[in-house]
Amino acid sequence: MTRARIDVHAHYAGGVVAQRLRDTALAGGFRVSPWSVDAALAFMDRHDIATQILSLPIEWLPTTGPADAVRTARLVNESYAELISTHPGRFGAFATLPMSSVDAALAEVEHAMDTLTLDGVMLGTNTSGKYFGHPFLDPILAELGRRKTPIFVHPAECPHIDVLGFGRPSSVIEFPLDTARTMTNAIYSGVFRRYPTLTVILAHAGGALPSLGWRIAEHAQVKRGPDDADIDPGHVGEALRNLYYDTALAGNPYSLLPTLQVTTPEHVLFGTDWPAAPEATVQRNNSNLVSFQEVAGSDLSGVDRANAVRLFPRLGPRTRPLPD
Repeated sequence: MTRARIDVHAHYAGGVVAQRLRDTALAGGFRVSPWSVDAALAFMDRHDIATQILSLPIEWLPTTGPADAVRTARLVNESYAELISTHPGRFGAFATLPMSSVDAALAEVEHAMDTLTLDGVMLGTNTSGKYFGHPFLDPILAELGRRKTPIFVHPAECPHIDVLGFGRPSSVIEFPLDTARTMTNAIYSGVFRRYPTLTVILAHAGGALPSLGWRIAEHAQVKRGPDDADIDPGHVGEALRNLYYDTALAGNPYSLLPTLQVTTPEHVLFGTDWPAAPEATVQRNNSNLVSFQEVAGSDLSGVDRANAVRLFPRLGPRTRPLPD
């Protein structure tokens, strides 16, 4: 098979990130598999991937304060730009933003998109407990909507995980639920009414969101919060349809059948979640995805590449041959 896939869900753990992860691991914190350029390229070649669009979940990168958050985000984004320049066509990146303040985040959006020309930005499902629809995020979403910048939304640790998690990893069920939680709040609070040009990609096929789509839509006319926007089920359906959904840890009927009920095949993107997801899990997920495409009765031919190229046109032309 020709290496053609564009992986929109792959994580960066090099440079300053590697050092922070080592420091955190020494303190008993979050761990992730070792990452290097050579390891990433070899992984990509084994799984028919032409390009990985890298991102860094915020919870991977503890900082010592606002100034450190700004400095670290800049170092990560400049590392992305160097990788993209050194390995043409093989890497892209969703910029890391310092979410210590709105001004800091907006300044980094400007630098990352205008100077470094990265491919989009990464936002967590919540920022220190502030979900989509919270006033803190509105200026950031307004700017990203104005720019039509792709936003990759990755699950973040729920602020109440000590109560909800039962001591298990958040990736079991809390990550999928937090994705549904933040998008429901975004829809009900009118985010997509205020910023209709937002381009949002949800990790893990939107987690629990697609399977709850009809229920969320019906509640738009049954009961909502006192400060919610004046929306109806049609708006909920439109918002869900316009989102993009990646296949990381979701290349199976349990995830994809509900997703294809709320959106079209053109809004499904290939993703691996490597190296957070072990390679054996990635392989099983990819195999499930191929099997699903063969029996689904939907045209998912664009999932590997074409759907992503429409969002990231610079990845369309091949910068160098990638042999079989």
